[in-house]
Amino acid sequence: MIPRPATIGIDFGTTNTVVALTSGDGDAVVIRFEAPGGDLATFRSTLSFQLHPGEDGRTPERVVEAGPWAIEAYVEDPLDTRFIQSFKTFAASAAFTETVIDNRRYGFEDLLSAFLLRVRHHAGGDMDDLPPRVIVGRPVTFAGGSPNADLALERYQTAFERLGFTDIRYAYEPVGAAFFFARSLTEPATVLVADFGGGTSDFSIVRFEPSPDGLQSTPLARSGVGVAGDAFDYRIIDQLVSPALGKGGSYRSVGKVLPIPQRYYAAFARWDQLALLRASRDMKDIRSLARTAVEPEKVERLIEVLDDNHGYALYQAISRLKMDLSRDETATFVFEAGSVRLEAPVARSEFEAWIAPELNAIEGAVDQAITQAGLRPDQIDRVFLTGGTSFVPAVRDIFQRRFDHEKIETGGEFESIASGLALIGRETDLDLWTERR
Repeated sequence: MIPRPATIGIDFGTTNTVVALTSGDGDAVVIRFEAPGGDLATFRSTLSFQLHPGEDGRTPERVVEAGPWAIEAYVEDPLDTRFIQSFKTFAASAAFTETVIDNRRYGFEDLLSAFLLRVRHHAGGDMDDLPPRVIVGRPVTFAGGSPNADLALERYQTAFERLGFTDIRYAYEPVGAAFFFARSLTEPATVLVADFGGGTSDFSIVRFEPSPDGLQSTPLARSGVGVAGDAFDYRIIDQLVSPALGKGGSYRSVGKVLPIPQRYYAAFARWDQLALLRASRDMKDIRSLARTAVEPEKVERLIEVLDDNHGYALYQAISRLKMDLSRDETATFVFEAGSVRLEAPVARSEFEAWIAPELNAIEGAVDQAITQAGLRPDQIDRVFLTGGTSFVPAVRDIFQRRFDHEKIETGGEFESIASGLALIGRETDLDLWTERR
């Protein structure tokens, strides 16, 4: 029997990236990284460009880092570090053509190339000898308004070619998770896989059947929507944090009481944008607001959050609240940094009301996949939920209202897609499951 070639699967996510390898007929193995905070399988999808002084008085240079190393560089020196996270959300945007860092232009493919090179570096010997074939995950629906999937894949292609791959294929992320889940099947099953990432929620329905040649599989349907965990985070920020920092408040000017501009709080959609707000022209206006605001103490909190770079700590507090509400009916939101302390009780029902628009969009995409497959919910044998947002009870309820509870399973929340992608790379009929550019 001819041995199967080695393959690599890469789940480049909005929040995290995971890499898995196969060799021969063995199972997929996820690459681990010796990061500053300990051994990790998930590599944060972030980039930093930090200004370092040149040797012997030469021109300063930018040092590029990625993942937890990029976060470390940014937290230590936010003003001299250009930090980029969630850049996958720009992949399918024709409006995003480039960003300029130290007079150098970076297109999306340049950012992705830089990121992948650092992933390879930090993987050490595990990625020294890359196989020619890579299976790259892609969402069913890319994030953003009017996403252009063809443009996104063209950009992916350029970046992965620069890494040295010669056989580059793309597979839907929930299909990768389906292949991971299918390893546990012992009988024919129609499987619905729901993959919840940071920027997108994707769904796929696949029929798996045992045969003398192994497990045969047939794709039946797929759907997706460009909202997920990041949108949930911003709803919490908007409801709990921004009002305590002055949003919705007023200030006095020339004998009039005027509303504080809402644009100052748009940066809270992503914590790395807060440092950019501090360096913007708006910061001068925000400082003056502290003298004229009806509730000056709130604006002073905003200034301290920006001046002292508390954005990362803030989003860690948001993550803790989401985890607590996934376990308990009520939880306390606590954010403490410097002299700023915000504390508020939150009921799970409140949180679910805040994220109702996103839940409705997710629910519609689930129903679309079932309809596209020409099935009734009771004709689906197994449901596999993966990704961090799958722990949110309101998200799980979407599936519990449609399927018997014993059909619903979870597992490999952060590693299932990359492992499944690597396994797809060993399929005989790759064209059934993947596409080329």
